[in-house]
Amino acid sequence: MNPLADQPTALILAGGGSFGAIQVGMLRALVAYGVVPDLVIGSSVGAINGAYFACAPNAGGVARLEAIWGGLRRSDVFPLAWRGVLGLLGQRNFAVDPAGLRSVLEQCLPYSTFEQTSIPLHVVATDLLQGVTVRLSSGPVVDAVLASCAIPAVFPPVRIGKQYLIDGAIASNTPISVAIELGARRIIVLPTGFACALESPPRNAIASALHAVTLLIAHQLVMEIALYRQQAEIITVPPLCPLAASPYDFSRAAELIERAADQTRRWLEHGGLTRQRVPPALVAHGH
Repeated sequence: MNPLADQPTALILAGGGSFGAIQVGMLRALVAYGVVPDLVIGSSVGAINGAYFACAPNAGGVARLEAIWGGLRRSDVFPLAWRGVLGLLGQRNFAVDPAGLRSVLEQCLPYSTFEQTSIPLHVVATDLLQGVTVRLSSGPVVDAVLASCAIPAVFPPVRIGKQYLIDGAIASNTPISVAIELGARRIIVLPTGFACALESPPRNAIASALHAVTLLIAHQLVMEIALYRQQAEIITVPPLCPLAASPYDFSRAAELIERAADQTRRWLEHGGLTRQRVPPALVAHGH
């Protein structure tokens, strides 16, 4: 039996670079268990997964999303060319041309506007000039997702209307408050976690930035759960631990998907959806 039946349920997908593959495994297990949310909220890479899932919230849709992740390469998302070199030299305010990620989104998403999803989709970004959370819920989806993924100094800001938008992680990567404002009273958070078992620091600027963002996301999530736990039931799917991969490495997507699907299935079988707790893997720890 699905303990979330007949409840206004929001599915929140946080950011985390290539660790977004972990969410795909979580989605596989949740869908198999019968979980279908009333709305989907995504930030950063979670906006990519959320945008796809919102149009096909079923086993077939998740299987197609797995296939997309299985074919992704770092160069598809982070193509470094001469424009990127200029960014690293300080002659531009970004290092990676967003054309690669835009191409991936345009090829993979089978629709173009928020209004075409099967269940309501909301994408979270940050206003670069004011530093506030911005919820995008209508209009072109690709532009909104690009804005939510625009890691400062890595990708350029995305202008939508009069606002210059950057990565949702900066203001609120796990936007529990947005879900509550939209009427959700049960919230399922899919965090990507962080690399808790690395033996040495990341070796380049982009990898370092992504690793730092994953630490920020985990820290924010723990604080948001504490802040909003009296206003809604907040259920957090445990991320993988130990994790010794890099959020800049897309070559391990299949492995991460399988590990996450397996772990989430066991968590569900042991009553995970009936308990509200912060997974230990989200709190600072060592191995």
